[in-house]
Amino acid sequence: MTRTGQISPATASQSRRALVAGSVGNFIEWYEFGVYGYLATLIAGNFFTLEGQTGMTGLLLTYASFALAFFCRPIGAIIFGRIGDRIGRKPTLIAVVLLMTLATAIIGLLPTYAQIGVAAPLLLTLMRMFQGLFAGGEFGGAVSLMTEFAPKGKRGIYGAWQSFTVSLGLLTGVALVALLVQTLPEAQMKDWGWRIPFLLALPMGLVALYLRLKLDETPNFVASQKDEPEVQKTAAGKASAVATAKAIALGIGRMMGWSAGGYTFLVVMPSYLQTSLHATFLQALVATVLANVGFALAILPSGWLSDKIGRKKVMMIAVFAVIVLSFPLLHLLQNPQSSLLVKGIAVLIAGATIGMIAGPGPAMLAEMFPTRVRYTGLGLSYSLSNAVFSGCAGLIITGLIKETGNLDIPAYYVVATCLVSLFALMTLRKDDHLRDLDE
Repeated sequence: MTRTGQISPATASQSRRALVAGSVGNFIEWYEFGVYGYLATLIAGNFFTLEGQTGMTGLLLTYASFALAFFCRPIGAIIFGRIGDRIGRKPTLIAVVLLMTLATAIIGLLPTYAQIGVAAPLLLTLMRMFQGLFAGGEFGGAVSLMTEFAPKGKRGIYGAWQSFTVSLGLLTGVALVALLVQTLPEAQMKDWGWRIPFLLALPMGLVALYLRLKLDETPNFVASQKDEPEVQKTAAGKASAVATAKAIALGIGRMMGWSAGGYTFLVVMPSYLQTSLHATFLQALVATVLANVGFALAILPSGWLSDKIGRKKVMMIAVFAVIVLSFPLLHLLQNPQSSLLVKGIAVLIAGATIGMIAGPGPAMLAEMFPTRVRYTGLGLSYSLSNAVFSGCAGLIITGLIKETGNLDIPAYYVVATCLVSLFALMTLRKDDHLRDLDE
């Protein structure tokens, strides 16, 4: 791209601040979504177990609320993405983390179905929708911030921190829930203990707000603002909407397996183990911890490796591994003869394969969009993929198992989406990791 505004290289301190400030918002976002998934059975009992309905129906309604929040993400991605591409990454990310934190904390204060009747699930669903709306503005801004401040040749590892803090958020959520389950009597956990993880989002959000207030605007955005009048006059500028829409559709295809596999293995797993394989609540949480540990351990190395050999090679190997291993790993969990050690290794491997996709993923998406639409393009690709293939994972898997009785449904779901991603990833250029962001 021809530039009138030159991009000034970021200093080391600016890059570090961007990495921390971008990561902390992602941490809070996925901490909350993880907590909601891990507490799904308790939330179902307090809000969605309606009179005359079964526990499975309550769980389905809980996941329906979960899915609605995901479908609000694309709306948030459009609203905050356009703001972030117009007025800057910094002010938009400040607004997003403040609103997202408030919506999460309010969930911890809501009255239950036993207290106010049908208004309770409606209020919870509304707060989940607000949370999804505000969270929709997080990914595009955070990844834009990290990759635009990244030193040359390090976009993969910098972008990988977004995925790594996702795993930290999920792990923190499951660790806190497990601690509460071990500490509180079952009655207290059902009564008020479930509220604690949501209320703790408030102090986390204040820390994130402080870090983002100290940020500088990204050098790419500053340069693009100087270019904007010139770009708008060109044919490329006028055709950018069509090109962006095509890139978003391709980005969704490349992300599909990541979204479906990530939520199936990392968030839906506790409820699947409890309702379908009759594991205890604590056993399900331990399995989820191991899956998230595997996920976390693979992210940064795969992001780093993608800076060396390219996003395409790393991501295609990872997606192929998910396709090959999904059924065998699930069958190990289903087999009553499998030892706890074997089952633990199975969920660890499942998480690691998704981590290998998630490591290079943010940088891969950032490299698909020019600066002037990067916030919007990143946010929409990510949120639309997650809305359909993550947000609906629990609903689809639980519903199909209820209808068919087939316990292999999670593997079918993950393999089908990863096959689409495999073909979409074939269109990646081998040298994307070597190019400048706007090249």
